[in-house]
Amino acid sequence: MTTITLEAIKVEQGKIAEMIARFEAQAKTRLITLPEAQIELKDGEDYAGIILGKEGEISYHLILLPGEAPSINWSDAKGWATGIGGALPDRREQALLYANLKDQFQSAAYWSSEVYASDSDYAWYQIFDDGYQVYDTTNLKLRARAVRRLEIQ
Repeated sequence: MTTITLEAIKVEQGKIAEMIARFEAQAKTRLITLPEAQIELKDGEDYAGIILGKEGEISYHLILLPGEAPSINWSDAKGWATGIGGALPDRREQALLYANLKDQFQSAAYWSSEVYASDSDYAWYQIFDDGYQVYDTTNLKLRARAVRRLEIQ
């Protein structure tokens, strides 16, 4: 009969810890499947890309609508976007627009749909010449663009 030593137990414990680490890494692997899509763009629209859903949310295609409002406060910008059949982009969407369609924007600031969490009198905007996202009072007059979202089934 073999004598069990503390050293032998530690070796076996190390092997088990390694197996657990490999198992946990394997369990964290996720598969994301995005089906092929044919997206019909209306005249003047531009395809921006895919926004991946977070934590079980639905992923969607982002489409930039034509036209812009050149000098408008945040509340009026939201109404303008809705009036042309779209919505103001959120901050994630604006980052995608900056990455993929920067040439479709003036080197200026554009409203996002998001209010500043600590003070609803402030909202976020994207600056399209340098990529910064900042917030300021919703009464500020900035530019606005609208997007539409096409859910991926």
